[in-house]
Amino acid sequence: MPTPTKPELRITQRDYKFAVALGLLIGVLLLPVLQTTSPALYAKFYLAVVPLFLLATPIGLRIAFLISKKIPIIYQIAKFGVIGVGNVLVDLGVLSLLTIVFSSQLKIEASTALIGIVTFYSLFKAISFIIANINSYFWNKHWTFDQGKKKQTKSEFVQFFAVSLVGFLINVFVASVVFKIILGSLTSLNSGQLGLLGAAAGSIVGLAWNFIGYKLWVFKAR
Repeated sequence: MPTPTKPELRITQRDYKFAVALGLLIGVLLLPVLQTTSPALYAKFYLAVVPLFLLATPIGLRIAFLISKKIPIIYQIAKFGVIGVGNVLVDLGVLSLLTIVFSSQLKIEASTALIGIVTFYSLFKAISFIIANINSYFWNKHWTFDQGKKKQTKSEFVQFFAVSLVGFLINVFVASVVFKIILGSLTSLNSGQLGLLGAAAGSIVGLAWNFIGYKLWVFKAR
């Protein structure tokens, strides 16, 4: 009986289209983040940010594909990594926009608490994380784990939201603790900068949890 051969790893036009779309998403969402963290850099480079990522993302994917001919897992890691960057920037970008729009009405300083360590920043962070999670589900299902053709089932949604709920709690808790307790004493940074640093910490921990849950439970091969 012949030994079944593994399907040949290929990079398709669909992959490039996804990479370009993610590059555009990353570039656009990086703009409010850059404006919040470093207005000087934003003013100097804002015109180059979107074109840079439109080119760099598909080129990086191509390089990862070439490496994956020797180490196959690299290609999936690269796709997940690009999605991870995009997802973090969705999180940070939405948070930045909320901060810019509502900062004059709702105080987000570390010293202003609603309940315990929970501030208006925590509320903004929760909203940005929910939007980022929806974005993550779409990209990982249809690209990283390539299950777009598999019919969506009720159990998949239940598993997704179960993983996301735990990730949500971890993300917001870590971000709030870092913002309120760890970074609150850094008077050299403004509230927007502190918020983004807290969000980055929460996103890293939440991203690790979500990958494990999506890989081993939600999108596992059936």
